Amino acid sequence: MALTGIQIYKFLPKTNCKECGHPTCLAFAMKLAASQVELAACPYVDDEAKQALEAASKPPIRLVTVGAGEKKIEVGNETVMFRHEKTFVHRPGLVVRIKDTASADEVAKTVEEVSGYSVDRVGMTFGLDGFAIQNESGDAATFAKCVEMVSSKTDLPLILMATDPASMSAALDKVSDAKPAIYAATKDNIDQMVELAKKCSCPLAVLSSDGLGELAELTDKASKAGVEDLILDPGVRDFGDSLVALTQIRRLALAKRFEPLGYPVITFPGEGASSLDEEAVLAAQHVAKYGSIVVIDRFSPALALSLITLRLNIYTDPQKPIQMKPGLYQIGEPKETSPLCVTTNFSLTYFSIAGELESAGWPSWLLVCDTEGLSVLTAWSAGKFDADKIAKTVKGENAAEKISHRNVIIPGGVAVLRGELEEELPDWKIMVGPREAMAVGGYLKENWK
Repeated sequence: MALTGIQIYKFLPKTNCKECGHPTCLAFAMKLAASQVELAACPYVDDEAKQALEAASKPPIRLVTVGAGEKKIEVGNETVMFRHEKTFVHRPGLVVRIKDTASADEVAKTVEEVSGYSVDRVGMTFGLDGFAIQNESGDAATFAKCVEMVSSKTDLPLILMATDPASMSAALDKVSDAKPAIYAATKDNIDQMVELAKKCSCPLAVLSSDGLGELAELTDKASKAGVEDLILDPGVRDFGDSLVALTQIRRLALAKRFEPLGYPVITFPGEGASSLDEEAVLAAQHVAKYGSIVVIDRFSPALALSLITLRLNIYTDPQKPIQMKPGLYQIGEPKETSPLCVTTNFSLTYFSIAGELESAGWPSWLLVCDTEGLSVLTAWSAGKFDADKIAKTVKGENAAEKISHRNVIIPGGVAVLRGELEEELPDWKIMVGPREAMAVGGYLKENWK
């Protein structure tokens, strides 16, 4: 049973050292009770206290891993209902379903398209995360052959979908080392599926369409039998019922600490949709509202892009802006006579100015200062983007070695820094650029000779 903040406080050193990042031990205890911090943040907790506080520091939703290697899917470990309360931790896996009744050419084409799809957003590359292979044929040999084929053509994680234990066993014989997820254990086959999950050390999805009560009974049975890495499927598919069920599961796990439902959830938006457009909308709902693995039936670049973008927007830490690595970047193929522009390392700021320079046809050197991910005006007002910072970055990145001139363009929003920067860089001409990135092309055309 979870401990209250006061109960946790009794086990803490009560020194108020602030090394945990909180002003008092009591404040830390309250955050720990709400699963908003890790016990490890306190460096002075003894072994006896650690053991007593294990339940309080344990995430209410278990972390489950599908697959092995660098491309594994990690889901769960969430501690809040809403992103603004702290942050969401593990973004949902986006998985494409393949049925074993499809021809070999169709399977190969889908695997190639999905595995090869990628999109660049704010300096990072994203793609889809895996495949769910369904035993639509009902034949164990056909299923195993399809699983083996997909596995040979991709290193993305797999979810094996079969309710017949014999078919599942045949497929696992081919790919068990890749640690696929087993889908699904039901009230009719749970004993056999549990044994397969234990034998292969694979995560097990548990399915019940008869309410959360039965689903909890099945997960409790699997857990007591020795399978801890579980994934929930509440068996609901349409918009309203899936929203209600997934929200109830999250609330029960977080607010009530109801351990039988403290696991990630898998969803199938294609089964609740009548068209690709409906599937896209329902998949988006599942990304936003508590789906951990979202299995889509049809791959299209447009659908993938929309879901990846939505997921990126939701599953970033609102307290930690997406940042670029400080440094000197080449936009296009700049020469020694090309412009040298300065900006901050807030990703959106960087890509705004970089995109405008590129689209305007101005190969340039773009000097990115470390402002801890803040935009130009925010960083300036916080004292993190000043003349001293710009000058140190110009010198530290050896910008003078890349160009034959000594002209540097600062954002128009911080024109006030010009005088101070002239003192810091006496051999340089400080030029004040436009306030908005969209005007940089016209500015350079008029001012860069």
